[in-house]
Amino acid sequence: MATLQNGSAPPRTNGDAAPNELEALCLHLKTKVETFLDAPTDDELLNSVKNQIIVARGVIDEALRRYRPDELSISYNGGKDCLVLLILILASLPSSSHLQHPSSTPPSTAQASATPQQSELHPSESRPSEPQPQSEPSQPPTAPQPFPDKLQALYIRPPQPFAEVDAFVAATTKTYQLDLTTTAGAMKAALTAYLRGRPDVRAVFVGTRRTDPHGADLSFFDETDPGWPRLVRVHPVIDWHYREVWGFIRALGIPYCPLYDMGYTSLGGTDDTHPNPALQDQADRVGGQHFRPAYELTEDREERLGRDR
Repeated sequence: MATLQNGSAPPRTNGDAAPNELEALCLHLKTKVETFLDAPTDDELLNSVKNQIIVARGVIDEALRRYRPDELSISYNGGKDCLVLLILILASLPSSSHLQHPSSTPPSTAQASATPQQSELHPSESRPSEPQPQSEPSQPPTAPQPFPDKLQALYIRPPQPFAEVDAFVAATTKTYQLDLTTTAGAMKAALTAYLRGRPDVRAVFVGTRRTDPHGADLSFFDETDPGWPRLVRVHPVIDWHYREVWGFIRALGIPYCPLYDMGYTSLGGTDDTHPNPALQDQADRVGGQHFRPAYELTEDREERLGRDR
């Protein structure tokens, strides 16, 4: 297995200590997230991250209420946003009242979270209540679903991928127990092919944020546009800001793709992605080139300065 270099990777188990390896991993991450939430702090950024976690977990639990595990997948390319989303999904699974928990006492139905309300959103934002897709069931499954042994995931590789990204995706696929399908080409064709092989998938978790292209008008649950494969896109981190993403990753010691330590702030392919010029050291602007790590950027609007598109 490839080694994750820049943080403490969750412990791998041999499968003997719990009914399945994924559940043991999820329990570890749940403890990690809850320890962070319970730790008092006067740091404004970390308190903002805590508020965002609460909202995101509510969205994730609502998705688990609406769909069986085999009906859910995550769009995963090793980037920072989908990495945060992945950790939150895994950390949420042990608390879900909609899953069976053979290694522990099942949570009560009182723990089930509804879709986040207006008051739970980031305090600087005011958004209307999230619309409920008409095609979604109004009632949860009649009985808890079996705890999954893998989390379905889709990696759509760019035409010219970074070797570092491919290596990180491979390493985290093993670490986080993903059932990963890797494909290439345009997104619409890739989704069509993916659903042809996974016809039970009805919803996909996506790490899109509001400052991303085409993210401004998204809600927590959005059906795909007409003419696209029929899916519901679930956006638990849609209202996270750039600093909050990195605040979460660094506070929890989550390993991330090493390109971020080289000044890359938004990852695409080698043909359209460069170190962010806002992170270039002033002293190196003439002669050499040295870039500060991605987590030193603070402005959402500067995140994609290293992308050609």
